[in-house]
Amino acid sequence: MTTGRPFGGNVVPGGWIDTLYIGSQFLFRTRDHGQTWDRISPDLTTNDPKKQLQEQSGGITVDNSAAEMHTTIYGISESPKDSNVIWVGTDDGNVQVTRDGGKSWKNVTAGAGVPANSWVSYIDAGRFDAGTAYVAFDRHTFGDMAPMLYKTTDYGTHWQALANASQAKGIKGYAHVLREDPVRRGLLFAGTEFGLWISPDDGATWAQFKGGDFPAVAVRDLVVQPRDGDLVLATHGRGIWIIDDLTPLRSLTPAILQQEAAFLPTRPQQQRIDTYGGWPEGDASYAGTNASNDVTVTYYQKGRHLFGPLKLEVLDAQGKVVDTLPAGKRRGINRVNWPMNVKPPLVPPAASIAGSATQGPRVPPGTYTVRMTKGDHVYEDKINVVLDPRSPFTVADRQAQYDATMRVHAMFGRMSDLVARIQSVRSGAAQAAKSVPEADPLHAQLSALADKADVIRKQIVATKEGGAITGEERLREHMDQLYGGLMSYEGKPSATLVAYTGALERELGDVEASFGKLKDSDLAAANAALKAKGMPTIDLPDHAPVAWRFSGDPDTRAAQERD
Repeated sequence: MTTGRPFGGNVVPGGWIDTLYIGSQFLFRTRDHGQTWDRISPDLTTNDPKKQLQEQSGGITVDNSAAEMHTTIYGISESPKDSNVIWVGTDDGNVQVTRDGGKSWKNVTAGAGVPANSWVSYIDAGRFDAGTAYVAFDRHTFGDMAPMLYKTTDYGTHWQALANASQAKGIKGYAHVLREDPVRRGLLFAGTEFGLWISPDDGATWAQFKGGDFPAVAVRDLVVQPRDGDLVLATHGRGIWIIDDLTPLRSLTPAILQQEAAFLPTRPQQQRIDTYGGWPEGDASYAGTNASNDVTVTYYQKGRHLFGPLKLEVLDAQGKVVDTLPAGKRRGINRVNWPMNVKPPLVPPAASIAGSATQGPRVPPGTYTVRMTKGDHVYEDKINVVLDPRSPFTVADRQAQYDATMRVHAMFGRMSDLVARIQSVRSGAAQAAKSVPEADPLHAQLSALADKADVIRKQIVATKEGGAITGEERLREHMDQLYGGLMSYEGKPSATLVAYTGALERELGDVEASFGKLKDSDLAAANAALKAKGMPTIDLPDHAPVAWRFSGDPDTRAAQERD
């Protein structure tokens, strides 16, 4: 560190534990956290004195940030296959390699055939072969804005152009970084002044990444996070971006690209637990959006879907459809999120909002099937849903919570069907009474029937007007509180909540029995009287309308969004 020109390049880790490299015109290495440094190279630059005159500024204050340093090492990469193989690139056009840990070096720039003094903006040792390296050159300071991406497989003796001025292959902008995926051989990522470009075939073809509203911004560096397989991008002026889960790209083979449609594999989908950290940094802090908690369904289409249905369904282990997803129709890779929640329960309308019942419970971990119907063709794939490793509960606990919540979910459905029938009796009797003279005994009979039905209805739902919060609680409101308690924790439900469920279920059964008696006696008698007069009878629906989903308020969401 004390020898040589000021540092103008990178600090990079080595393969050994506690190894770091740093470059000036020499390459230095430490294996003790920087306590001591060893110089392991001669001057690897051109050492051109004409490029070292930055202090002759003509009176302008000299830049002390090293931004104007020249003839320095700018890129360093140790081979993950052989720690004795180290690649170095300089800002004045040299690519140097050692195969003996720095004892001897060879300048291999000439084999690439690039113009002299081309800035080596990045160098990446191959992940699968010690003799392979990927290099990004940059000549924008000479007015050349073309990408310059090269590869060698024989320690720099021969070079292959992956993109240059004569064959840009659709890439726009001069290149800042070129890296190989550590898992899939030949999957390359290139960052240029105008975005990210991806090649699934070792540079033969390239496509620009446009997902997630990623802008046409300079990508200065990138790295694959090894644990999760996410691609992390460092941009100039637009922050850090993360492309979640490279598994689909890693599986994109030429055979798949020729298919009309195909599902692409993803990593196991975790059901992340909810966490809350507050605002420890105050209201001026900024944080990016976290990764989605939803399952991501990824599929490829050779061309945009134009004719016939395109439907995505999720099925459980028993083959029952648990959700239908909006399918993307565009050409290429499509990603659709599944929140893992079943539909909310049907809730009878009332004077207050049943806030807890606005969403359905999250399905338990397990293997699910995603089915795509594309015209006359059906495609299927498996989704493996697993627990968050931080979860304090087991899969069996999650299943118990789901079963308990779905029990209340079904009770809401029974209650809604019951209220729909009660309201049919109440409104039907009241409407029929208007068609009968007040002196007719049938008028009083129908009015009494409507009143009796309303008495039963008021045992189920809150009816006091006065806004969303009335203070009145009936069976519906108690059930919503129970449902919220079960939904608030995904572990095994407490014995208290299980017992409370049984109590409310018995109460619901009592109300159902009361209405059954009304139907078999008063309603049957009224219908017989109406039929005798040649008037329409009062009919009961089989089920509540689906518009009662989402807290029992028919106006909460548009009809086309409900099912």
